Amino acid sequence: MPLDDQDRNPRTPAGDEITEAGWQAVRRDGRVREELIDAACREPRLRQLFPWTGMGELHFSRCTERQWTWDIPYILPAEGGGYWVSGPLRTETVGPAVTAETAVAMVLARLPANAGPAFVGTSEQLAAHEVSLVPHPATTPDGE
Repeated sequence: MPLDDQDRNPRTPAGDEITEAGWQAVRRDGRVREELIDAACREPRLRQLFPWTGMGELHFSRCTERQWTWDIPYILPAEGGGYWVSGPLRTETVGPAVTAETAVAMVLARLPANAGPAFVGTSEQLAAHEVSLVPHPATTPDGE
């Protein structure tokens, strides 16, 4: 299976299809402003992540199944228009954005190096996969 050089996560046609289905579901559910979905979809680094919504917020996950990852900022609508970028944790704030494009740029500026393409599986499976990619020093039979 080919590996994406950016993050060493396996990229598969099935993963691309699952991620695309996620974007279509977010678009259909109507909880996120269309202009925000359009702006996020124009950015290949976000488009390869799995999207999910909550309370009108647009989140991006490095995996395709719940429990999704919480290591990427997310975008929520601001009262009176515009957007607010927070995260990755709920206790962290990035700041306000007047346009969807600005909000997307704020997320892009804070993407972890290992973001994308979305890993097919849960966050726990992704973590195990990432550990398996870390080279381990060779040991001798006596443990040295």
